[in-house]
Amino acid sequence: MTHTVCEPCNDCKYTDCVAVCPVECFYQDDMLLYIDPVDCIDCEACVPECPVEAIYGEANLPSQFASYVQLNKDKAAALKLMDEFVDDKGDWRKLRETIQERWLRAPKATFYYSVR
Repeated sequence: MTHTVCEPCNDCKYTDCVAVCPVECFYQDDMLLYIDPVDCIDCEACVPECPVEAIYGEANLPSQFASYVQLNKDKAAALKLMDEFVDDKGDWRKLRETIQERWLRAPKATFYYSVR
């Protein structure tokens, strides 16, 4: 079971939930916080700390927020990748170089055409 940050957190500026997380599984962009389901240990320390009640365990997730499970997973993974490569001064060069390297090494699709 993992926890998910949902729509009520949209544009919320409180980070009380982040402060109590023992494993630092929260990631943030301009609009929302995200929980990385890989790093989350399901301690539930963040749930009572959320002032807008936007964090739900998998078993308690309202159906209207079901899409946020995948959103948290995808966004946390992307933001984690950025955190790994952006230095303290906000230098994005290493991230750009790494993405270019991985793209160049990725297998390319081969297309075959058949003539009838």
